[in-house]
Amino acid sequence: MKRIALFPGSFDPFTVGHVDIVKRASNLFDKIVIGVGNNANKQTMFTLEQRMQWIKNSFTQNEIIEVQSYDGLTVEFAKKINAQYILRGLRTSTDFQFEKAIAQMNTLMDAKIETVFILSSPEFSPVSSTIVRDIIRNGGDVTRFVASGVKFY
Repeated sequence: MKRIALFPGSFDPFTVGHVDIVKRASNLFDKIVIGVGNNANKQTMFTLEQRMQWIKNSFTQNEIIEVQSYDGLTVEFAKKINAQYILRGLRTSTDFQFEKAIAQMNTLMDAKIETVFILSSPEFSPVSSTIVRDIIRNGGDVTRFVASGVKFY
């Protein structure tokens, strides 16, 4: 049986921290589906199409990585794509508290899907999509904080 992991998020935009988590997880799983959530209640800076293309551009040489969009509950999407694992990156203890509650709820909804946490590499801990968007809004250069496939032109 293939070990399939779902790495869900809004990825607005996809950062070097996200890339690091996916690359490190690729040694653990046979397939990783990066699920770009389409949350109607969340105001994103970039379109779903842009975000998906940037992620695809960042992993053109890695055949185990797939990019899909989804609506609704992450655990339901995981079931739909036959993922046995939900992959999450942790930067801080605050991330852990938030992600722990979600992981526990997902377990209550489907005990067959396990959440796997990977700690961010120290150099990527301060990098978050929220901070990157703020830098962009204020005209700063985010080149070193976003994935190589992210192009703003």
